[in-house]
Amino acid sequence: MQSIGWTLIMKRGCLFSCRKETLNINGSRYTVRERLATGGFSLIDLGENASTRRSYAIKRITCHSIDDQNIALREIENCRKIDSENVIRVVDYELKGQADIVINTTSTLFIVLPYYKHGSLADHLQLRSRKQDHMPEAQILQIFLGVCEGLKVIHEAKPVPLAHRDLKTANICLSDSFEPIIVDLGSMTEARLQIVGQTDAQRLQDEAEERSSIVYRAPELFTVKTYCTIDERTDIWSLGCVLYAMCYFNSPYDPIYERGDSVALAVLSGNINIPEDSIYTEDMHELIKYMLRTDPMERPFVFSVIERTHDLIQKLEGRL
Repeated sequence: MQSIGWTLIMKRGCLFSCRKETLNINGSRYTVRERLATGGFSLIDLGENASTRRSYAIKRITCHSIDDQNIALREIENCRKIDSENVIRVVDYELKGQADIVINTTSTLFIVLPYYKHGSLADHLQLRSRKQDHMPEAQILQIFLGVCEGLKVIHEAKPVPLAHRDLKTANICLSDSFEPIIVDLGSMTEARLQIVGQTDAQRLQDEAEERSSIVYRAPELFTVKTYCTIDERTDIWSLGCVLYAMCYFNSPYDPIYERGDSVALAVLSGNINIPEDSIYTEDMHELIKYMLRTDPMERPFVFSVIERTHDLIQKLEGRL
């Protein structure tokens, strides 16, 4: 199973068949208006509720086995455990059909989600990058604080803390009031793992390769140690990459990936390239570096990042 990116595809006439598809999900009828995004085993359509005329993002995940089905349903379970204005909520869902790998039948999970017309933070940064229009530091910190608040609720989930494991600018949508919403909870999992032996280590490494975007992936997930503890601070590394991207339009490791060089080596080296002509304060540079510590045990937890961000906002307001 692959997670789907939330990067919005802009309207260009009919993106797929011009015939309007109708979906019945848990007793409600939706008319499909356009295809928003497509991935390995899933796609997202823009749908309109026939009764209320409200727009929703409708995610459909094709499942080829019971395992696939359980992984897909985990997204629903994860959403139910989280209650935050900065984390996406599931509006409705329905599983249709029964997946069976033996007789080659599939099932489809339909998930009705809020639709964010402004698309993702990645979309917004891409538009800005074309004009080299850097976001003001105060605006970056306000959006970033919202992301941190959403992540805090995920990390404090009950009965056990959870980790998102695929936090990136494409998985942060922007509401009408430009509040950040963390989306795509399909990769979310129990945060604290005891790795005991090579089998455990390889399983987690394989899972990270499949589910965590390489240029936002924490160092400890590239080469998982045979005996170690992994916790929610994998997300803090990704959070540092998100803040860097908000300043400079891309993750610090995007250029390395685009050149075809080893992202793993670059990540493990611990070198963070802050542009010489950066328009941001030294405090901002230090906040980025604070999260991008290669040793997870030296990396802060999210409440410390929130505290430091608040301090930076107050300091900035004092300067204005």
